[in-house]
Amino acid sequence: MIPQKSKKLSSYIADMQAGGRLVFSRRQAEQALGILRRPFLDMAERLQKKGRLIHPRRGFYVIVPPQFMSWGSPPPAWFIDDLMHQEACPYYVGLLKAAELHEAAHQAVMEFQVITQKRMPKLRTGRSAIAFYYSKKIAALESGIEERKTDTGKMRISSVELTALDLLRYPRAAGGLDNIATVLADLGPKLDGSRLALLASVFERSVRQRLGYLLTRAGHTRTAEMLLPSLAPTLWVELDPLAASDAEFSPDPIDRDPRWRVIVRRMPEADT
Repeated sequence: MIPQKSKKLSSYIADMQAGGRLVFSRRQAEQALGILRRPFLDMAERLQKKGRLIHPRRGFYVIVPPQFMSWGSPPPAWFIDDLMHQEACPYYVGLLKAAELHEAAHQAVMEFQVITQKRMPKLRTGRSAIAFYYSKKIAALESGIEERKTDTGKMRISSVELTALDLLRYPRAAGGLDNIATVLADLGPKLDGSRLALLASVFERSVRQRLGYLLTRAGHTRTAEMLLPSLAPTLWVELDPLAASDAEFSPDPIDRDPRWRVIVRRMPEADT
């Protein structure tokens, strides 16, 4: 027989799901069940072992619906808003995951990428990985953050303009120069030049230069030109800082673009 107290937590979870909710805090459950911390933790641990719950952050629990038992977790999009609310931290879903949501990713995105104002370690939730990237300027980027409905509520994602800028600010997370060029080829026609220029003022000058160069090369010259007023006069930058980080192994420059003042050692190859 199942112990009575285990039934109580199971019933609580069933009631949550019936109401369309998949997340709860330890304190919420303790209050609803009328129990202390230790009994709750014991019950939660048993349900975690059965695959019915996950515990991605301290005090935060996610119910695993039957259809996701084999995955070990519902999709991060189903609980990321609640998780970040629990952390009391501004955030938005960005980079390649946002590009995918804007239908501009050619390959499956391996991580659920989140930009946040708090340094957080990567989370493993079943088969999914949630990677966090730090930014202290989220408040200044609010105009570039959109709300997107999910199956269980909502989440915040970067606009196409903010996504394009972030790709150049976090090149490793974006998969390198070739992948950035590939994504920008799809994002380019969707960009609003005025919105892009407004958001770009929050970013480093080098990000604006690299983005302007790549958009121009992709044929989106009019959009790229909206970035120019904020750049003069400016210093030269490497197009690919990753390739140029080791001077001994970096190839000699093959081009120096005078308009964007970008040094090119290898032309990016977009996947078409």
